[in-house]
Amino acid sequence: MKPRRVSAVSSNYFCSRQGEWEDYFSRQGCEVEAKLKVKLLQHTYEPEKLVASAARLCYSSSGINDIMEGLDEEETSRFINMLMSMGHESPVEHVSFTFGIEGVSRSLLAQITRHRIASYSVKSQRWVKEGQFEYIIPPEINGIPEAREIFLQAMREDQERYDALVEVLFAQHLQVFLNEGKPETEARRDAQKKAIEDARYVLPNACETKMVVTMNARSLYNFFRQRCCNRAQWEIHELADEMLRLVRQVAPALFHRAGPGCYVLGRCPEGKMTCGKAKEVKNKYQIG
Repeated sequence: MKPRRVSAVSSNYFCSRQGEWEDYFSRQGCEVEAKLKVKLLQHTYEPEKLVASAARLCYSSSGINDIMEGLDEEETSRFINMLMSMGHESPVEHVSFTFGIEGVSRSLLAQITRHRIASYSVKSQRWVKEGQFEYIIPPEINGIPEAREIFLQAMREDQERYDALVEVLFAQHLQVFLNEGKPETEARRDAQKKAIEDARYVLPNACETKMVVTMNARSLYNFFRQRCCNRAQWEIHELADEMLRLVRQVAPALFHRAGPGCYVLGRCPEGKMTCGKAKEVKNKYQIG
């Protein structure tokens, strides 16, 4: 029987379905690297047709009762290509895409929330106890055995310190709440919440998180220009590539020109900081 997926926990944590792996993990430590997973949860219905109808309203005498009429695939693509060639991007703001994302670090969270024309819902470390947190290992660390072992040891120690802080803080807060006359069930609930909201401060940037993210198409254009670039940090670059792959499946005309700055502009906007690989980048993001 294979062990089930487990995460960084203290060595005495019971981490198997029936216990037969307990001694093994007590010797080795329970370790797992979280893997990126992205799912396109929802998007505007017929996004390309809606963008084309907004474009038609801008550039024709059509009224709102007939701007959707006659928009077959060919006509829709014609309007979208016209918008892209003119750099007229406001009509694409009418469509949005919602992604479920997991297997990413709190470090990535700090980066992605810099893209402010978006909506974010994130797993809370204040409300959710990290009983056994998963983590993301940077490839450069993962590729060096000595560095990997130092990293894994740090994750084990962080988990142990988090657990110890929760225990100490919980006991203190529970006594205070009981002394205030709260029922025991309520006191325990409030004490745990109060304990974990402070204990989380010892958790590492590598700690895995989950989120739901919604962006309109214009915000996605900007996101892809910045984060699909070879100079973007590796983790958010990987996320951006996967998000672009997913939106191209449902709106290929809308996103066929989306990608890093050099692909969109035909030249690298990074100046002397260029990666010097424009041809390879173009081949990677080119459709057809």
